[in-house]
Amino acid sequence: MYRTFVVLPTILFFVSACAGRSPAPRKPLPAEGPHLRNVRQLTFDGDNGEAYFSWDGTRLTWQSNRGGAGCDKIWVMNADGTGKRRVSPDRGAHTCAFFFPGDRKIVYASTAHLSGDCPPRPPPPPGRRYVWPLFPYDIFVADADGSNPVRITDNPAYDAEPVVSPDGTRIVFGSKRDGDFDIYVMDADGSNVRRLTRWVGYDGGPWWSPDGTKIVWRAWHPQTPEDKALWRECMENDYIVPVPLDLWVMDADGSNQRRILANGATNWAPSWHPDGRRIVFSSNMDDWRSDLGRYGHNFELYLINLDGTGLERITFNRVFDGFPMFSPDGRRLVWASNRNPRKPRATDIFVADWVE
Repeated sequence: MYRTFVVLPTILFFVSACAGRSPAPRKPLPAEGPHLRNVRQLTFDGDNGEAYFSWDGTRLTWQSNRGGAGCDKIWVMNADGTGKRRVSPDRGAHTCAFFFPGDRKIVYASTAHLSGDCPPRPPPPPGRRYVWPLFPYDIFVADADGSNPVRITDNPAYDAEPVVSPDGTRIVFGSKRDGDFDIYVMDADGSNVRRLTRWVGYDGGPWWSPDGTKIVWRAWHPQTPEDKALWRECMENDYIVPVPLDLWVMDADGSNQRRILANGATNWAPSWHPDGRRIVFSSNMDDWRSDLGRYGHNFELYLINLDGTGLERITFNRVFDGFPMFSPDGRRLVWASNRNPRKPRATDIFVADWVE
């Protein structure tokens, strides 16, 4: 997640409903590759990202600056795009929402406990157009309608990217709490925090396997003196610059860490197919820019087997596709994309039927 679509003691917490008529019908979107049918656009306002299914497959959480918000808020909608409602506080930046099993509670990261509305973005270093700011998020648990929020981490550094285990007892997340950026796991109430990765560099975006025995994540472990110096600069200034990202898998206790994809591209936003044998993710691996000597900005969706074999491309277009997640029954895929030509630089949520 380079762009964190991302992601006060919540006393003045309230929920607003999405008002107004539904958008006018759009023409059908172009056909995709062999796996996707009946592609539908679900959002039409603002920038949107990280749409994740409820455990029963009927709803989606996502983050958006819709309505002209200065930074992202957490929203919930039905899986067909109806019933949109904000479920995070109006103040602060919010990111990375996820349902608990049973779908009665959600978890998300937020700066609502801090003063001010939206945290300031750090300026990019010379020669770079973009940085991913590491805002001082903490992690909150709330009822699915946004009521009764409870802050479960208390850390001045970044705590975000929470994903709940299939049994609902644990939360895996990314954090800068120890000075580097690593993956941690905690009990669902925020207790018993354990660090799972200890590489120097970026380890983030963790996601439980469907049976809760494994975790997939994305990583960049700098090797050269120049890259290590760049990483120190990132950590000192609370941001991350675009870097190549590999895909890794480990057992749920942090053991048996192994890399399954390393190709020099930025491979990120991994999550699991419900069969537990395949991983879906986003990558710019097919957008090598020989004129610039680097990979470009066209991210597409891919599948890969747990052992790193069977790499297969899913989407085929010339714009960003990212944040993929399968529905629990494996029959649908939701993701974020810039594919609407009416909003060429804005990201929206799309869903499609999945064909094996």
